[in-house]
Amino acid sequence: MGVQQRKIAVHDLEVGMFVSDLDRPWHQTPFPIQGFPIRSQDDLRALTSHCKWVMIDVAEVRVSGELAESVKPTFGRTTSRRGNGRDVLQLPPISIREPVTYETVTTLKKEMKASRHLLDDAEMALHRLFETVRHDGVTDLKPIAEITSRMVSSVIRQPDALLWLSRTRQHDDYIYRHALNTSVWALVCGRHLGLNEGLMNHLGLGCLLSQVGKCALPRELLNREGQLNAEEYTRYRGYVGKGVEMLSDSGLSRAVLSVVQGHRERHNGSGFPEGVRGDRIPLLAKVAGIAEFFESLIGPRDASLPMTPDKAVALLYDMRNIEFQEDLVESFIQSIGIYPTGSLVELTDGQRGMVVSHSPERRLWPRVMVMTDSNRKPLKSAKVIDLARFNESRSTDEAVSIRECLPHGTEGLDPSGYDVTGGESRWNLSRLISG
Repeated sequence: MGVQQRKIAVHDLEVGMFVSDLDRPWHQTPFPIQGFPIRSQDDLRALTSHCKWVMIDVAEVRVSGELAESVKPTFGRTTSRRGNGRDVLQLPPISIREPVTYETVTTLKKEMKASRHLLDDAEMALHRLFETVRHDGVTDLKPIAEITSRMVSSVIRQPDALLWLSRTRQHDDYIYRHALNTSVWALVCGRHLGLNEGLMNHLGLGCLLSQVGKCALPRELLNREGQLNAEEYTRYRGYVGKGVEMLSDSGLSRAVLSVVQGHRERHNGSGFPEGVRGDRIPLLAKVAGIAEFFESLIGPRDASLPMTPDKAVALLYDMRNIEFQEDLVESFIQSIGIYPTGSLVELTDGQRGMVVSHSPERRLWPRVMVMTDSNRKPLKSAKVIDLARFNESRSTDEAVSIRECLPHGTEGLDPSGYDVTGGESRWNLSRLISG
């Protein structure tokens, strides 16, 4: 297997690439002069703050297995340095004690209607909490705990509703959006793992509180979160410890605090604040870490540079047993789908729309709310197509599938203004979302 060098702009870098040269002298940067693998988004941010372009090593890689067949890396380059400059840590699969099997007991339509105000209430509760923390310290976490319980109940009843609502609503503050969406992704994964309702509440609450420490950081530092220099980034990393300190006397359970403490730790020890590895990271913190990382890819602070969900899924898959434990990565992907609910997509016949829900058995054929025709002209009324059912009796040549994911915010794909029609129902999305 040969290795070649390639020049690449820093904004095109991805986790897994090996940086072999810079556009400036090594001694002017904090990076090791012999080169280094990009192990995390933190490394990417550090590179962005110092360089405009770098040289990377490019090698060939082959992926096998059923999941790999579904999760084909479609981002940038499709190579990896697994085991070559990237610490790979293999652990036995996670075993959930007395896992719970949850049944979907309501329709997406009904659950969206029942939960349409839930995320607004959650954002308001987070806003009040953060303001209290900034001025008086943590006093009452009961409103956040009640919101978490409502979120857990919703995800247990119907896992797609909150995913849809979180991807189609506007947030006033990035920190609130990040905490809320991380919590939803984590809860959907926790449901798939079979965590009992008590653990689900610990997981959801921990994710909502995981960003509290950022209250202690200057706003100008947070606004440049993806463009920090080495000194600023060291200061930024302190938000985790500050959050734990703020919450330590609030009566939270050890499980919730472990999520706040460990959501930025990484499987191979490359995370922070303590750099612990593998089985020293609590299970709930591992799930939260995957969810938080995924959300940072598809919904970064710089909203002009989001990664499409399918590319984020592929990147996560490539990081199994490096930054995240393999079986948990696969469980996360299985729970949210190759094309997660809320993903904007283009079908092979040219129609465009948004993924409504997915089936674990048919990962590549989700239900899609189609909003344009094959010529990308908006439809008067959107329609929901169940690709698995649609393709059931059709030949391979006649089947319709997803050609590609589209960036969030793609022009002409705003689902809130449509009446949605399908074989089973007709409902107005904007009324469900706005109430």
